[in-house]
Amino acid sequence: MTKADIVNEIAKATGLEKTTVLVVVESFMGSVKKSLAKGNPVYLRGFGSFIIKHRAAKTAQNITKKTTMVIPEHDIPAFKPSDEFVEMVQGE
Repeated sequence: MTKADIVNEIAKATGLEKTTVLVVVESFMGSVKKSLAKGNPVYLRGFGSFIIKHRAAKTAQNITKKTTMVIPEHDIPAFKPSDEFVEMVQGE
């Protein structure tokens, strides 16, 4: 499912114009990105959480060049679904 598909579904379900729904969806995604960029998680009850995961520094092998490199520590965004969401996907 793409962003356009989501916009179309919401527009059909609510009766709002697609352009209005697109602005709302874009604003929502922007808010999530800004919050995570500041280090603040986003909790959506019944859906899940957008969180920041910290990755420690590690050494890795470049197989093609047969060299070792150090990957520095870094933070990455992640999504953790709620139990309710997981149960729905699993069909329980």
